[in-house]
Amino acid sequence: MRFLLGALAMASVISMAWSQPASAEDLTHTKDTPEAALKNIKEGKAVLVDVREQNEWDAGHIAGALFMPKSKLDVEREAAELAKKLDKTKIIYTHCRAGRRALACGEVLKKQGFEVRVLKPGYEELLKAGFEKAK
Repeated sequence: MRFLLGALAMASVISMAWSQPASAEDLTHTKDTPEAALKNIKEGKAVLVDVREQNEWDAGHIAGALFMPKSKLDVEREAAELAKKLDKTKIIYTHCRAGRRALACGEVLKKQGFEVRVLKPGYEELLKAGFEKAK
């Protein structure tokens, strides 16, 4: 009997997991190189969104990037307000320090109808690739 109850509980958990919507971990980073992203941004076809937190932004950020910290994008009301700063006709590149938060935020922005391309290179790598640090 104990085995049967355990098996039923496990089947229930597995069933719930399969029915859950895709998470940010299911997303992938864009195949666009940092150079391609920079070109699209310079040509006005795209916008760079920095999803790091305030202390990271204050320590240094990329010139022209929009500041939309993950902590704010995680709150539906605040995410909608931040999204008003974006143009749905442009590609949205998200970036953070290592790529993980950018994936989660990319999911939030995609759900609001934006074409999001999540960058795997973090802030430091983007600077090395030619993005300009804000003064």
